[in-house]
Amino acid sequence: MAEQKIFAGPRIRRIRNAKGLTQTAMAEGLGISPSYLNLIERNQRPLTVQLILKLASVYRIDPEELQAQSGGSIAALKEVFADPLLAGELPGDQELIEIAEAAPNASAAMVKLFRAYREQAERLSDLTELLAREGRATALSGARLPIDEVRETFERRANHFSAIEEEVEAFHALFDLGEDLIVALKGWLKREHGIVVRVLPVATMPNWRRRYDRHSQRLFISERLSPFDQLREIAMEACLLRMNVAVAGEIQALKLSSDEARRLARFEIGRYAAHALMMPYQAFLAAAQRSRYDLDVLRSRFGVSFEQAANRITTLQKSGAAGVPFFMLEIDNAGNRFRRAGAQGFPQSRFGGGCPKLAVHAAFTQPGQVLVEAVEMPDGAEFLTIARTLEGPQGAFSERPRRTAILLGCDIGFRDEIVYSAALAGTSPSRGDKPGHVPAIPIGPACRLCERSGCLARAEPPVTRPLGLDEMVTGLSAFDFR
Repeated sequence: MAEQKIFAGPRIRRIRNAKGLTQTAMAEGLGISPSYLNLIERNQRPLTVQLILKLASVYRIDPEELQAQSGGSIAALKEVFADPLLAGELPGDQELIEIAEAAPNASAAMVKLFRAYREQAERLSDLTELLAREGRATALSGARLPIDEVRETFERRANHFSAIEEEVEAFHALFDLGEDLIVALKGWLKREHGIVVRVLPVATMPNWRRRYDRHSQRLFISERLSPFDQLREIAMEACLLRMNVAVAGEIQALKLSSDEARRLARFEIGRYAAHALMMPYQAFLAAAQRSRYDLDVLRSRFGVSFEQAANRITTLQKSGAAGVPFFMLEIDNAGNRFRRAGAQGFPQSRFGGGCPKLAVHAAFTQPGQVLVEAVEMPDGAEFLTIARTLEGPQGAFSERPRRTAILLGCDIGFRDEIVYSAALAGTSPSRGDKPGHVPAIPIGPACRLCERSGCLARAEPPVTRPLGLDEMVTGLSAFDFR
């Protein structure tokens, strides 16, 4: 059996450095040339038995120390880099071996830090579950799900896919301009793919919006959906079939970490393509500018819902033909977030979107009404916001209908281009307001990050300020702070 070669260059280097020796001095003590020692330290030459014995006699080194394996350290480092936060950072195991060999103390510290981080995450998860059981739900989560990754990815980027827009434009050119789009799509699906579209009753499709049966080549759509949503489901199916390569390219560009995340992204891009097909870019942009972004005019002109028109105006960012950069937030009446997107990415750092004073929360008390407000952040940034409730799929008599609310916003500097700014016109001379100006409502990014004092809507204390626990003074807020 061949003798196993021992490569211990980093260990030899650590021994030499610990004793304060140069390569020349150590080479003289071992009776070898400095160049040969240099090759050993760079793992280009193995240690011989004679050299191990020489090291043991000259520098009082335990031979076992030179032959110790770093398998345990490598396994621990693999555990660290298997975490979703670091997955994909290293191309292979060789770099882990180099780290463990060259810097064992730093490797051990890295593993220790990772295990402390994981322990804290587990404790946070336990705390979240405890608060939930006590009826004090929290938005914190110990695990990052694929849906969270997809949402964060879409929120950070501009809500515009140029390649999809080009594909949709070519697809739309196949249809007769005078033909109803839903009729044209059904005809295309039947002609090109042999797919027949059927709308089925609730009793037959109790749990699905859309289902494609590959065996019978039939696309089933639930009658729960409004005509607008039925059109979107059919358009999604057609777009995903027609633009499979383009959609796959966009998903790859997002660099998501799991197959589940990629499937969710495919659904979102399919929705985007369907909206683009229902509301062609140039025609929709021209109509939006002429109507000054009046969503009710746009929904009537293109035969879509308020929600679909609102989604589409956040995508108008084509190079050289861009509209007002709107952003969008959709929540339910419990405050759960469904979607955040923006023409230039959702402005999380500037706007936040977590303030209970936003009109999107008040919209549930006035279903179907459009609420318009100017709001001001603590740093002075102002936004024009538009809020309205949306109706979900129709339920049976015994079911509670799903209702969400949508908020559209843009920088207040675009107010002259938007029809809704008329709702802000007015003056209050007694307060010294400028003509045509209504004071903006002061809001914050979220209660835990907002330092506005005396806020009646405050739901939580700010994490940046200590509570003002003064028994002699009670402020307007339930969470006074200093």
